[in-house]
Amino acid sequence: MKTTYRALLAGFSTIAYCATSTAAFAQDNEAVESATEPDSNLIIVTASKRQATLQETPIAVSVTTVEQIEDAQVRDLLDIQTLVPSLRVSQSSLSTNTNFIIRGFGNGSANPGIEPSVGVFVDGVYRSRAAAQIADLPDLQRVEVLNGPQSTLFGKNASAGIISVVTREPQFDFGGLAELSYGNYDAVVAKANITGPISDTLAFSIGGNYNRRDGYIEDIIINQDINDRNRWGVRGQLLFQPSSDLKFRVIADYDQIDEVCCGATNVVDGPLGGLVRAIGGEFVANEPLSLQSTVNFAPTNEVENYGISLQGDWSTGNIDVTGIGAYRRSDVFVNQDSDFTSLNSIGTNINTIDIKTYTGELRAASDFDGPLNFLIGGFLFHETIDQGAEFGNGEGFVRFANAVTGGAYSALEPTLRALVPGIPAGSFGGVAQGRTLDYDYENTSFSIFGQLDFEITDGLTFTVGANYTEDKKEVVSNNVSTDVFSGIDLVQAGFNAAVAGGAPPAVASVLASDPATNPFLGLRGLQFNPPYLNFPNAVEDGRTDDRDLSYTIRLAYDASDNVSLYATYATGFKASSFNLSNDSRPFAADFVPGSPFQSPPVAASPIRDAGLAVPNLRTGSRFAGPEESEVYEIGIKGSWDGFSFNLALFDQTLEGFQTNVFTGTGFILGNAEQQSVTGFELDARISPIPELTFTAGVTYLDSVFDTFTGGTALSPSFTVVPTDLSGERPSGVPEWSVVVGGTYVLDVGDDATLRFHADYLVESNVEIVNGLSNFKRAVENLNASVTLGLANGLEFSLWGRNLTDTAYLNLVSPAVGLPGSLVGFRNQPQTYGGLVRFRF
Repeated sequence: MKTTYRALLAGFSTIAYCATSTAAFAQDNEAVESATEPDSNLIIVTASKRQATLQETPIAVSVTTVEQIEDAQVRDLLDIQTLVPSLRVSQSSLSTNTNFIIRGFGNGSANPGIEPSVGVFVDGVYRSRAAAQIADLPDLQRVEVLNGPQSTLFGKNASAGIISVVTREPQFDFGGLAELSYGNYDAVVAKANITGPISDTLAFSIGGNYNRRDGYIEDIIINQDINDRNRWGVRGQLLFQPSSDLKFRVIADYDQIDEVCCGATNVVDGPLGGLVRAIGGEFVANEPLSLQSTVNFAPTNEVENYGISLQGDWSTGNIDVTGIGAYRRSDVFVNQDSDFTSLNSIGTNINTIDIKTYTGELRAASDFDGPLNFLIGGFLFHETIDQGAEFGNGEGFVRFANAVTGGAYSALEPTLRALVPGIPAGSFGGVAQGRTLDYDYENTSFSIFGQLDFEITDGLTFTVGANYTEDKKEVVSNNVSTDVFSGIDLVQAGFNAAVAGGAPPAVASVLASDPATNPFLGLRGLQFNPPYLNFPNAVEDGRTDDRDLSYTIRLAYDASDNVSLYATYATGFKASSFNLSNDSRPFAADFVPGSPFQSPPVAASPIRDAGLAVPNLRTGSRFAGPEESEVYEIGIKGSWDGFSFNLALFDQTLEGFQTNVFTGTGFILGNAEQQSVTGFELDARISPIPELTFTAGVTYLDSVFDTFTGGTALSPSFTVVPTDLSGERPSGVPEWSVVVGGTYVLDVGDDATLRFHADYLVESNVEIVNGLSNFKRAVENLNASVTLGLANGLEFSLWGRNLTDTAYLNLVSPAVGLPGSLVGFRNQPQTYGGLVRFRF
């Protein structure tokens, strides 16, 4: 049953009372730094696009500082989730298939047409796709996770939340850092950065990172490790500050990923598993958490990211003006043995994605002494995507098809060629037959946003904000099926056979439509690559045009120097997303599938009426409509000597939440009419003595599809079937997420300290996929480190991640080309190692 606000408010009051009572026993140790002058008592954030302390920011925001990142040995954004309970990051079949989820809302992986509902910004620059988001970054300062819709201040797709990564700007004091880490799986991580002045007004910084390790999954066919790490990058910055009121920051970066990822495990060996083994294929069956795989070639993940940005900040006294312009590019090449067996029934599954993005933002924020202050700005976004793909049969496909059909696949080829005129040349199931895809995508959007703060009385501020967005997308497809067999109308073949046998046409159409009298229909399951209908066409224009006005209303109150409260109502927006997968098909409203030779006759539809129908054309989705979100949220933040906490209670709803479901051959892109979550988030920090600090984070999510009549789920036979998911809990969203941590610093003489750290994440048991209640995931992750720091800047650390070696599946999905089988992608096992770091 959905948690009521009365119960949540009772919990809110109890926690707030306990927090206030506990505060008297603690001592201030809430730490990081101000952007101008370090202050050990403050955490400075820019979640509201102004520099403010965490307590002053009336937004549910979790901050991961550089100290926490170093203590927990966070290597990339995938690891951040172990420190932020409201955030979940999952990776599936490819390095680039990474999905960020906040409060149970998130999408965008595996389908380049979908921008994520969780926006990722690095130093104020929007990163539109996972390939550009997962690179390691040198010289991190902090990571801010903003929970809930943030469309009012962030111009692009922030319907579920924001991840804001902040790196350190160049300094006018010479300094730097170098570190080298070695661990199991032959893991080597190296980072270095240096900063300093070029002149009195010009400073620089340059940094680089290298991250490699062997894979933790062994492929027993090709004798190669899979799920490795192999990435590196460089980043340079210039800071020009001619006066205290004006500065310009230029950032240029380049990084590469070249990884063998990702290995799948056989979760359920379906009815065709034995058949595959009988004809020479091998795979490790029914071992969901196996660390072995059986592919006949190593998967390839090659990614190049690079870009440049310029930020200018100008203070005119009472008004601060900021402008950010950026160009970014991501080039992706992936190839995968998608059947995950040694049979080589699938020879190639290549995808290339070239993304070019231009962004520009200009905003002005006031700092008046009076009761009124404002922030106003505009955001411009332009992006082009050129996506290509090749999917082709391997040399084992014909063996597989004949084994499934008892030899009928090849034996019936002469008969079908005689019955259906015009079948293209080429043997059925020939090597490299399959499909080629090409999408040209263009997206242009702009938004105007603003926020007005009115201080009603001392400490009580009323805020209203708005964002108007226009978003236009255009897509042109040139997709071709080269699979000879998939282009044959098997109903027509049965019809022609019946007519040749003397049946009247009316009788022949009935016989042709019945599998009992048309044996060719039993081969339909092997028509994996039916012909495409490209768009734009006379029915489908390949365009979307979305407009939205989002707004925020907030009341914030500084009850004392130690306690602040806020209540917010906010809406958010994300524009339509195109289905750029191999299964982009016309909507059911535009086409009724079927053969003109079947009985009863096929119903009329716009595509058929326009003469655009091709043999075996299926329906699916071209795009998903926009998302619109809203949240009711109340929060309280407190900070005393040695104790601080942030508590937020929320009721958040997304209408039209964009879903992206893998069917085993492609993706279905759609909208859930309404998905909602009610819950709370609590972050707390206590230092009973200066040397000892405890942290805790708790997130509770009561998540439900309020209405999702067009949903899909996996059936007991592991096929994707239409399912009304209304009233069901979304898969993969844990009810409870808890992370606790502790750090103890011990002086060992005048020139050395020992720093002990541990953090532990627990997530409650949850269904991995809707429809299969017996496949669940419960997460536990224990990380720890001990560091010896010397006065000369040297540090030596021993560290470990997932020290309990907990194993679980992040994702399960239907096996490609093996109906009735299920594959999964498991988590990373235990890792550990040592590190040496030098600060200067």
